[in-house]
Amino acid sequence: MIRQEQPQRKVGPEEMMKMSACMTKKPWVRIIGWASVATGAVAVGIYVGRNLRARYLLNHRTPYDFYSHAGDNGSNNVEYGVGI
Repeated sequence: MIRQEQPQRKVGPEEMMKMSACMTKKPWVRIIGWASVATGAVAVGIYVGRNLRARYLLNHRTPYDFYSHAGDNGSNNVEYGVGI
């Protein structure tokens, strides 16, 4: 099959002005759009990564980790560092 080229349509000065105005707005819209997409992707990545890490750390605990501070009353008494 032979491809036939269509004759190009002549553009008037008014259409040229509209096209140039549209062309100048597009790069800024694209930059803002891609920046927002990138920011959203980073935010989703941080959120998902944090949740995955929390699950990983929770699943790899030993029974001793759950009871490591059992009996502590939460305050550091004077006995620490005195040698008793």
